[in-house]
Amino acid sequence: MASTPRAAWALAPAFALLLAFWLLPLAHLMLLGAQRRDSLGSGYWQVLSSAQYLGSLAQTCALAVFVTLTALVIGGTSGVFLARQQFFGRSALVALLTFPLAFPGVVVGFLVILLAGRQGLFAALGLQLAGERWIFAYSLAGLFVGYLYFSIPRVILTVMAACESLDRSLEEAAHSLGAGHWRVVCDVIIPGLAPALASCGAICFATSMGAFGTAFTLGTRLNVTPVAIYNVFTNYANFAVAAALSVVLGALTWAVLLLTRRLVKNAGTVL
Repeated sequence: MASTPRAAWALAPAFALLLAFWLLPLAHLMLLGAQRRDSLGSGYWQVLSSAQYLGSLAQTCALAVFVTLTALVIGGTSGVFLARQQFFGRSALVALLTFPLAFPGVVVGFLVILLAGRQGLFAALGLQLAGERWIFAYSLAGLFVGYLYFSIPRVILTVMAACESLDRSLEEAAHSLGAGHWRVVCDVIIPGLAPALASCGAICFATSMGAFGTAFTLGTRLNVTPVAIYNVFTNYANFAVAAALSVVLGALTWAVLLLTRRLVKNAGTVL
């Protein structure tokens, strides 16, 4: 019983920070979204009854899913290869592949502009080959590339760490029983990495759902929810709709994270 007061004192600073900088602002945000503006209804009603806002949410979710799946395929393959192979320059290659994690979203957006903007490398290449500039930096394609910048390194690092805990004897046993390379990959390696891939995929999804710096750098006309929240808040001073969009976006992301956590937990129980 004597440890209870000590635990309370130890948790007090964390709880105070949680209350002051998370619970209270979140409660205020949720209440703000319920406020009515003129005859338009509450912020939640304006969001849920607007094709523009619903389309923005759907487009943001689709983009996040596409980014997550692509990052898992590219990063997962690269991570397994780097974890299993030893060669000269491996450490430098890993450092180079994970270096984008050090960049903020604004810098990533600027890199996409340098790659596929009006004066970018693709524009110059298009002029040389086809006589017209190839520009996609200011579209969802450019935003997709930007999100991959900081999604793939997360997957690579996670998969490399997870590969260290895989039991190589299971792969040897599968090979000894006549399983081919792809059968071992599908039946042994991928199931063994599934919890790590699911957890990392959830983080990539959440990051892509809420990333603002990259989208803002590439253009405020992109129809994604973080930019929509910024436009509603700054251009129209509609705090209720901005708050409602924030709450809905957070709820969708939280639901995916919760579902992923349960799937990983159930998979671990089965295994």
